[in-house]
Amino acid sequence: MSGKIRSRKTDARVLRTHDSLGDALVALMHEKPFDSITVQEVLDRAAVGRSTFYSHFRDKDDLFLSDVEHFFELVSTMLTRCHETSNRVAPVCELFSHIGDMRQFYAALVASGKIHDVMKLGQGYLARSIEQRLVTLNARSMDTLHRTATAHSLAGALFSLLSWWIDHNMQPPPAEMDRHYHQLVWSGVGT
Repeated sequence: MSGKIRSRKTDARVLRTHDSLGDALVALMHEKPFDSITVQEVLDRAAVGRSTFYSHFRDKDDLFLSDVEHFFELVSTMLTRCHETSNRVAPVCELFSHIGDMRQFYAALVASGKIHDVMKLGQGYLARSIEQRLVTLNARSMDTLHRTATAHSLAGALFSLLSWWIDHNMQPPPAEMDRHYHQLVWSGVGT
């Protein structure tokens, strides 16, 4: 029993450390270009020791990608975790709303040259979750290869639509973009 409790405490401490470091990096990215941020600045902002940092991450790029992966893991599993019963295959409204709220961070990503990596990573996570949603939503008549290809196409379309939306001053509103995306999905996939 004590081993389980200790493990939970360790996990919580690790999560707090990761969150502190990720928050520090994001805050610094709002202030200056990514390439000019040093690991020491991240450590100072997060109040975390160098050995602790290097026991979890190779460098600031590893920290950054870890934070992005965590975000996309949460976004991609959102519909399943919330027991969504609609026919939505992706949380488009929620994703677009979050990005709308994080305009300054998005600008920092573009300036850092990291946006391509972020979009590619996000597309992979969303493709896997869309594939699972297609199974859940009874698109089982598709063979596995067709379903996987369809999910990757739909994830690509989602990120293309996201780029278009950002380029058009984040209009129309996220809920409307969600409806539009899912109309495209179901007109192409069928039921």
